[in-house]
Amino acid sequence: MASRAGPRATGTDGSDFQHRERVASHYQMSVALKSEIRKLNIFHLLIWVLMAAQVTVSQLNLVSHKVVASPYQWEYPYLLSIIPTVFSFLALPRNNISYLVISMISAGLFCVAPLIYGSMEMFPVAQQLYRHGKSYRFIFGFSAVSVMYLVIVIAVQVHGWQIYYSKKLLDQWFTTTQEKKKK
Repeated sequence: MASRAGPRATGTDGSDFQHRERVASHYQMSVALKSEIRKLNIFHLLIWVLMAAQVTVSQLNLVSHKVVASPYQWEYPYLLSIIPTVFSFLALPRNNISYLVISMISAGLFCVAPLIYGSMEMFPVAQQLYRHGKSYRFIFGFSAVSVMYLVIVIAVQVHGWQIYYSKKLLDQWFTTTQEKKKK
């Protein structure tokens, strides 16, 4: 072994690295997927905090309803979407398959389902805004239906990627588990 300042070991030209151990590809993939899921979870937490703030401010009458509109019905069940994120955060450090599966199933139930219902609930209002240019609910001067549809579009993408990456991570963990059982 040569030190940084010292000479190179005799008899080597630097091409003897092939025999060295490497991190298996499924472990590298697991780390990359965990990182992506964490980023999506943090982004979901940001969406959730904004939604919770809007519901809380409206329910406690902290500001006028002209500034922050009263929440749509779908926003209340969407507040339960924090549950899959908590399970996802709990699953990642110790590769807990059960928590990740619970996170994936509850993401469909508590995240995607309220968003689908919300898009259907707000459709007549959006149609009225498009056809007649009239809006009766506002969030900081913007049409509430436009703002909430923007939130829905972003949230659907976040939750879709969360479920996709969680499925890929689950496959990686199952591959690792199966390899350990074969040995």
